[in-house]
Amino acid sequence: MRAASLFRSRFGGEPDGAWLAPGRANLMGEHTDYNDGFVLPFALGQGVTAAAACRTGRRLTVCSRQEPGDGVEVDLDVLAPGRVTGWAAYPAGVAWALEAAGHRVPGACIAIDSDLPAGAGLSSSAALECATALALTSLALTSLALTSLALTSLGGLDVPRAELVTIARRAENEFAGVPTGIMDQSASLLCQAGHALLLDCRSLETWLVPFDPAAAGASLLLINTRARHELTDGEYGRRRAECEEAARQLGIPSLRDLTNLGDTDSLTDPVLRRRARHVVTDNRRVLEVVALLRAPSGPSADTYREIGRLLTQAHVSLRDDFEVSWPEADAAVEAAVAAGASGARMIGGGFGGSVLALVPAAAGGAVRNAVTGAFARRGWTAPEFLAAMPADSARQVNGSELV
Repeated sequence: MRAASLFRSRFGGEPDGAWLAPGRANLMGEHTDYNDGFVLPFALGQGVTAAAACRTGRRLTVCSRQEPGDGVEVDLDVLAPGRVTGWAAYPAGVAWALEAAGHRVPGACIAIDSDLPAGAGLSSSAALECATALALTSLALTSLALTSLALTSLGGLDVPRAELVTIARRAENEFAGVPTGIMDQSASLLCQAGHALLLDCRSLETWLVPFDPAAAGASLLLINTRARHELTDGEYGRRRAECEEAARQLGIPSLRDLTNLGDTDSLTDPVLRRRARHVVTDNRRVLEVVALLRAPSGPSADTYREIGRLLTQAHVSLRDDFEVSWPEADAAVEAAVAAGASGARMIGGGFGGSVLALVPAAAGGAVRNAVTGAFARRGWTAPEFLAAMPADSARQVNGSELV
């Protein structure tokens, strides 16, 4: 990424450092996070980089290679929800949430670059938040050290990653106004290469689950359908409200507490019944996938074929019960499976974005060709393909990576 060169051109001089936070793909568990359920994401190799340096005064200036213009400058002392809109609300929201949690944020200049396709449902917003959070907390430690202040005198800014997860989520929910769950920030800050992250969204406990499809002759293919993914158009929030209403009518705290699928029959509204059915069955699918990956004999080609079957099953549930799929995703799933993929499903909040396909290594070319052909026959913009490999979580970028 070119965040450091952008920093030099916009601000002059060198950044104090650069921090990379990955996007995520979610293997299983969609729209279960805000229902206190289970999710199983993994970090991607692609992400957002924030090159940053301290500045005098209590002002934060941010610019982005993906958002041409002069950037945005805000006064940290009067920062509040509603004062910053658009893409800059995410980094500004992190500064606000850090301060609200008792962590003093230094004045800073931050230059942002990303190799995540915008609107693809790969959590570029959470990656932006997490890269900013690492940058600001690291700069704060440096600033305190330079002024010879004891870290304990201000509570320190060596913020544990689990706390940064909740801070970044608060920035997205309360400052940017997007009612997402906690999965995206957890994946960006807590994942490990070669693993998926099992997250209990009620207790916030996490477990690393070995996940290496290549070792079993399989690959993960992300298909960006080019139908733009946007969570602020109201549909995402509507689904969340429907789930809350279903739980209220069932007399339970959340749909996580619904374990007997037959209990959904007591919901007289067929829409609410379908929403609840998806959450129950997708929670089950998460745990089924985890059990497959943790089998004592170890994952095999058969393991990944079964995971593929569950992926396709999840897509049908998201399409029919939760009604968040879109035509390009349905066509991509159908074409990929017909061409030899073990399974595929839409990922993310829905209404645009990407499809994740689990593909035997030998079928990769055929799947790409089949999906591309399906789009061409319908007159749609050609899809974009990204190889997905479970990668490491957010980190400081060093050496040759910092360009």
